[in-house]
Formats: sequence, structure tokens, C-alpha cells
Amino acid sequence: MNSAPAPLSKSLFGAGLLAALAASLCCITPLLAVVGGLGGAASSFAWLEPYRLYLVALTVAVLGFAWYRQLHPAPTADCCVVSEKRPLMQTTAFLGAVTVLAALLLAFPYYGATLYPTAKPSAPAVAANEAAPVWQTTAYRISGMTCEACARHVESAVQQVPGVQTVAVSYDQATARVRFNAAHAQAAQVESAINRTGYHVQNPTR
Repeated sequence: MNSAPAPLSKSLFGAGLLAALAASLCCITPLLAVVGGLGGAASSFAWLEPYRLYLVALTVAVLGFAWYRQLHPAPTADCCVVSEKRPLMQTTAFLGAVTVLAALLLAFPYYGATLYPTAKPSAPAVAANEAAPVWQTTAYRISGMTCEACARHVESAVQQVPGVQTVAVSYDQATARVRFNAAHAQAAQVESAINRTGYHVQNPTR
């Protein structure tokens, strides 16, 4: 008989992947919100951010134990047992694939922002009989952002506001600096666009 218990292997693989997913879920949901148009769902898992280091440690511990079991299987009681072909989920190749997937999930906050579409500055055309643009720059303090992917989500949303020319969002400083044509947009419109992403504007300042 095979000495490696399949149920425990499945539990270890599942626990490792779930912990890795939970560790990066606060940064994955903003991208899903942009792709799927989920709007306010982007910050739904921001509460997980304070536990990220613990979840990373749990992922490493669980997968480390799984590798230990894989490389040091328990000895069999029967010396004459005939070796059998292992099920796929008990193979080293499958554990390697699970480990790679977990590593990609854990690293998502560091590369997730590159998956967003590039926001292009817009300069609304001015008609011949229209007054020259009245450019206004407003800084917003934003709560709830936990990684660069969150900042890119906010940038993408604000760029959709007519009259906005440039947007610069910093998640580590929790700020957004927006330059817009006051003849086409108002600070309140920009604030509303930010709030619709699921993050929340505190006191905007000029």
C-alpha cells in the first residue's frame, strides 16, 4: 500500500493555496474590479492587509511541511509491499506546481500594477468659441489603499472623468493629485469617482 495519505496531502495543498490567496486578495480584487466592472468591491478585502505577513508565514510553513512529507515519506510496515503509481495529487510535480502558483499569488502585490491598462493623460479639445481651460489641481487623501494595484485602480477610475488631464496616485502616501479643467469637471466629481472604487476620500486640499 502507498504510505502517503492522500487526504492529508490534499489538505496541505489546499491550505497553502488558500493562505497565499488570502495574503494577496486585498491587491487582487482591485484588478478584478477594473476587469469585471465591480466598482466598490475593490476594497472589500482591504481588512486582510494587517494579517498579510502572518498569512505569508502560514503559506511557507504549510508548503514547507508538504515538501518535507513529499521528500521524507513515512516508512511502510510491510517490507514486501509492491510500489504503486502515485495519484497525480501526491506527485512531486503537482506539489511543485502548487508551490509556483502560491509564489505567484504571494508576489502579486509587487507586479499586479503592471497588469492594469496604461492611463493616458487627456487634454480636452477647446472649441474656437470656448474659453481657455481653467486648470485646477486638487490633492485628495484616500483611505483603504493597500498596494500599488489599488493606486492604479483609482487612477483608472479618475481618468474616466471628463476634463481630467493628469492623475498621480501614491498608495504609500495615501494621496491622489489630480489636474483637471474646472470648466468640465469639479473637485466633487473627482471625489465621487474615487469613492466609487470602494476607497474613501478624506479631506481634499488645494
